[in-house]
Amino acid sequence: MIIFVFDGSFNGLLSAVFEFYERKPKTVKLVWQKYHQPALLDESTLVYTDDTKAERVWKGLEKKLSKQGLEMFYKAYLSEQPEVLQKLFDFARYIFDNPKGAEHNFGNPYVLAIANATRKVDREKHRMKAFIRFQKTADNVYYAPIEPDFNVLPLIATFFKERYADQHWVIYDIKREYGLYYNLKTVTQINYEFIAGINTSKIKLPEEVIDETELLSSTLWKDYFKSTNIPERKNTKLHLQHVPKRYWKYLNEKEGEN
Repeated sequence: MIIFVFDGSFNGLLSAVFEFYERKPKTVKLVWQKYHQPALLDESTLVYTDDTKAERVWKGLEKKLSKQGLEMFYKAYLSEQPEVLQKLFDFARYIFDNPKGAEHNFGNPYVLAIANATRKVDREKHRMKAFIRFQKTADNVYYAPIEPDFNVLPLIATFFKERYADQHWVIYDIKREYGLYYNLKTVTQINYEFIAGINTSKIKLPEEVIDETELLSSTLWKDYFKSTNIPERKNTKLHLQHVPKRYWKYLNEKEGEN
């Protein structure tokens, strides 16, 4: 067995697939570089990301997969799970080595793994759409920090661009240390330096950087939420199914609750 070590990027994954067909080793284990722990007897090789090779592999997949299949491949990659990255590598080989339509064979473990990973990423995407809460800053930019299980920012950009088309906003992924900034025209990717004045490890912004109307709006929303809550109809089990506790930190109406 040979270990392919790559940089974790999407094009790096596609480059590893290209490398496999160029070298044709018997068995390959794909490992993201940040997870790689060299062992004395391991035969490993560093796969360099090559955009030209990656493009050739992607065009090959476009010929073999439906639009839905391509979307599944990309969404599964956004899960960032080491075992899923291996399954993506094996899935690509399976697709190339079989007639068109192989993506629908859910009896194949690679196809099933990609479908399951896609469902998890889609679920996280929908929850981020529902639970993201913006805080208005003093410079009139709406800011929302998030910590999703998966890298869903690329999947929610269009939704928020269309929904909040008349507002400057930033959605920042604390875990992955990058974000999206919308300037009323386009959405661009930003890094920590863009918002260096904000402690991006915190969900709540400090009062000194918040717009003076934000605190009032937050208070009014909490009061409204409490006034519409009917204790006699409380169903904690059902509530947790729809709003798991790990999302409560984004919701100002849940502030102070465990």
